[in-house]
Amino acid sequence: MSVFLQSGRPPLILASTSKSRARILEAAGLAFIVEPPGVDESVMHQAVSGERSLEPHDVAEVLARAKAGAVSDLASGAYVIGADQVLVLEGRILSKPDSMEAARWQLLDLRGKSHTLHTAVAVATKGETIWSETEIATLTMRKLSPEFIGRYLAAAGEEVLSSVGAYQIESVGIQLFEKIDGDYFSILGLPLVPLLDTLRREGAIEG
Repeated sequence: MSVFLQSGRPPLILASTSKSRARILEAAGLAFIVEPPGVDESVMHQAVSGERSLEPHDVAEVLARAKAGAVSDLASGAYVIGADQVLVLEGRILSKPDSMEAARWQLLDLRGKSHTLHTAVAVATKGETIWSETEIATLTMRKLSPEFIGRYLAAAGEEVLSSVGAYQIESVGIQLFEKIDGDYFSILGLPLVPLLDTLRREGAIEG
């Protein structure tokens, strides 16, 4: 399928080490190269989120554009996909947990509340960003007991540390939620439908 979609077309690069984003593109039938953007995400988040003029969706878009652009500068003949997510709880931007203990405290903070997830995707080629979009989802977590959170983390394992919010709704993480409003793929980390539409429009994949 991927040969059919991309035969004779420029290379496609995913500027991300996210396994979830790679699985999404693979399932959609795309052939691509994974190239880490070579930027310190935590430093970038702190720098951009500290700008009072930027809303959370703008923060996500700036970071997605930066990742795509960093790789595109080194691979000018390719179409490069960059993405980022920003989780906002009660006006605060939460970062990815850096340990299982941090994940536990984050889930304790999120339980019984609604938060928003801002997911941005950008496409760059020849060193220039040609398109970007940000989608927003609202997720409401159940009133979880500390014991349930502990059992969840033990079952899910350290892969949750790659997910802002320490959850992955494509697997056992769906058990954490009472209500979800938003695009499924965007919550996983990549607004897939508008991305595919853009790649078709640009001639990067078969129309």
